[in-house]
Amino acid sequence: MKSSSWPCKDHCQLYQTLLCRGMQASKTVNRRKAEPFYWLSVAKPRTSSEIVNEARDALQTVQAQRPFTPTDEQRKLSGSQSSRCPQDRRPVLFSLDTSSSDSSESRPNSGVRLSPLTHKPVVIISEKKDEASSVFHPTPPADAAELRKVSKAYKGLFRATSLKDLFSAKVVPLNQNEMKLDFEEPTMMMNSLDRSNNNCLAEQKLYTSFNDESRQLICNEHTSRSGSEDSMEGTPGNFSLQLQGESDQMEEPGKKSSQLRTSGQKRRVTGLKDETRINEWEEEDFFWHTRILPILRELEKREDNIEHLCIACTKLHQALGDGNMLGKRFKRRNILLKTLYKLVDIDSDPLSLKLAKIILAMKVDGRNLVSVCKLAFKICRNENNYFIIQNDTLLDYLLQVLWNEDLQTNHEALVYCMAAIKVMSEKEVLRSKMVSKGAIEMFLELMKQINNIKEHDTYFSKLGLLLVQLTATLRILANCALARRQLSPGAAIPQLCVALEQRSGDKDVCIWIVSVLSKLSTYNDFCAALADCSRCYIVFLALLNKYQKQQDLVIRIVFILGNLTARNDQSREQFFKEKESVNTLTSLFQTYYELDLNALTWHHDRKGKNQPKYPSEAEDVLIKLIRVLANLSIHPRVGAALAAAHPLVGLLVTVLEYKSVDDCEELVINAATAINNLSYYQVENSAVQEKQLHIAEILLKLLMSDNMDAVVEAVRVFGNLSQHHEIRDFIMQKKIYKFVIALLDSKDREVCFPACGVLLNLTVDENKRAFLMEDGGIGKLIDCLQDFGPADWQLSCLICKTLWNYSENVASTASCFGGNTNTLLMLLTALLDEEVELECSLDKDIKDCQRVYWEREFKPVAAKLLDRIQSHHSSS
Repeated sequence: MKSSSWPCKDHCQLYQTLLCRGMQASKTVNRRKAEPFYWLSVAKPRTSSEIVNEARDALQTVQAQRPFTPTDEQRKLSGSQSSRCPQDRRPVLFSLDTSSSDSSESRPNSGVRLSPLTHKPVVIISEKKDEASSVFHPTPPADAAELRKVSKAYKGLFRATSLKDLFSAKVVPLNQNEMKLDFEEPTMMMNSLDRSNNNCLAEQKLYTSFNDESRQLICNEHTSRSGSEDSMEGTPGNFSLQLQGESDQMEEPGKKSSQLRTSGQKRRVTGLKDETRINEWEEEDFFWHTRILPILRELEKREDNIEHLCIACTKLHQALGDGNMLGKRFKRRNILLKTLYKLVDIDSDPLSLKLAKIILAMKVDGRNLVSVCKLAFKICRNENNYFIIQNDTLLDYLLQVLWNEDLQTNHEALVYCMAAIKVMSEKEVLRSKMVSKGAIEMFLELMKQINNIKEHDTYFSKLGLLLVQLTATLRILANCALARRQLSPGAAIPQLCVALEQRSGDKDVCIWIVSVLSKLSTYNDFCAALADCSRCYIVFLALLNKYQKQQDLVIRIVFILGNLTARNDQSREQFFKEKESVNTLTSLFQTYYELDLNALTWHHDRKGKNQPKYPSEAEDVLIKLIRVLANLSIHPRVGAALAAAHPLVGLLVTVLEYKSVDDCEELVINAATAINNLSYYQVENSAVQEKQLHIAEILLKLLMSDNMDAVVEAVRVFGNLSQHHEIRDFIMQKKIYKFVIALLDSKDREVCFPACGVLLNLTVDENKRAFLMEDGGIGKLIDCLQDFGPADWQLSCLICKTLWNYSENVASTASCFGGNTNTLLMLLTALLDEEVELECSLDKDIKDCQRVYWEREFKPVAAKLLDRIQSHHSSS
């Protein structure tokens, strides 16, 4: 009789619900049938495809723990493990003060003069030939005292916010009733020719800075825009404006100007628009004085009462919203912002939170946007601020920045904005808010924009840190089931793969992306989407070669590869076909084997001091790398090639040699599983077959261990290797069969199945069959058949095959089966009854599958065994 290969491990949970005696059956597996153990034809011959599929299902995949990604407790911008040099990291220190202003919103500082325009402005010429130019003198306001009162109210605020540094106009005293302004920007004077005097005054209020050392410009902001007109004199680069009073017209001494009539006609043409704008300005002025200015006076006191300042900021934010003054269109925006900037210096996170929201609501940009995003990050990174942040709306403003701001123009601000959001995402409440507000869609769109910027672009390298913050946030969100539902596999996975390939030179980006993928690949839909990205294997191999000794990156990549190769043959074959795939894995194996060996030597030299933890970093990589090899070997062509890869098999054997299952359980068991899968392939030049006796000797220490998982894996390997005569002799010589028979008492299907496989192969040799009579082997096999029965037709079939081989040359049932003969006869008769063979089945699909196996596998051998026993029993 010829041997039949016994099973390696179960593949599907086919009979899990069918245990008749309440035993919990584990996953079952189809077994390879190299050649029939008996010379009988089956009832229904199987097709070749069924035989191949059954054989391949005999191999097992290996599971592994996902690599641990620790939280950065210090919450640094680049992370504590960042590969970026400290000098390359962006500083978190910042300053928001009165000298800070948006370049697009403020005018040049005092002392910076603008170059004059190339054209000359139109100068009003007097109608009299003898007067080259004329200056018009407006009449004084009706109530100068009232105006001075308003000016006095402003004085403290202007001085506090250092407006003299903001605008490019200089105020100089003229006389008691006059003031002269030297403008450095002639374009204002061009526009002033077509405006009324009050329009000009409004522009002066918006653009003119005030010098504390000079007299303040007296103006009534409640006055109608139909007031005095402006005049000018001088060269195109330097104009003088004299303000003396207010009237409906500007007159020369003794006559009316013809230019005034022309100007009045133009005003009538555009009068409607001007009137609407004037009304808006008047309403804004009124609201400023009645609602905003009193709050600013409270703030400029810089009291030590933080609670009072926070309340004032809340009132200010509400008032600005009521007056429609949030955003960029508010003309006194710079005055407001500079007042707020002075308060940032106060060391109070609750106050800074209030200020940050107002500043963000004012739509600042440029350096101020960078600074306020830094401020938000500073607030969020403090663990003590969690409760004030979770009940606040700062997240809304940050998401608006992320969605609205230009990626290239404001990339630095987006870095700090994203960093603040990342810290927020660590808290469940804020994470849920984030997802509900559509943040996932924003993140994926932002990543898409970053991916569209190619390597030759100027901004490519500048966006690396932003991508670090973005992918770190996605890694946190990948733990959230609600977030994963919005992370569409078809949208997220391709963008992550593109970013990984484009940023392969940035280790920080790579490690966060593979961290996201390692988490997502544990879910079937995401793993399938990743497998569909045809270039992912090329990228992974390139990264393994580039960062071979970067353990934190390598371990995550091999974990992903383990997940991919655990699910389908297409992924196994596709990875194997990639250039240098096996060589890369072999090189990686050799590198981390040497690192682990060196670490053991180092700790040994220290004589037991500071014993290394298990698994060490090198061992953890080896665990997941061997898992990839075991999973790859399930594919028939890949497995056959790996079985002939002598360096790879040699490293697996070495792991079993120098590692103890007591110290490195997962590593040793994974190595045994990989060798078991490779030993399945009977190929020419097989490295496993070449080393089979050495492997058998190493497995003895696993059989003797107290770890049942290690024992089962060792028995499985013996099941495959025992197809060879040399190994069967080794088993008998070392009396391993006694240990295998003892395993039948475990009443555990996972243990009994491989044990029966070894016994079946041993009964192929006629001179070895008598061992079954030792230690009650026959009785234990019959007990297993009775225990599992119809719950597991595969195991029942395996037991009947063993008994058939054993009884081939039987002289009498008494000498062969002893006192177990009647029990076996009754048991076989019951199991062959078509009315009851599926009585424990509940599911229709399982019933159908079981019936096929019962008819094709169990029934033929059990029926012939029953006939043999009955014929010899009656004759005896």
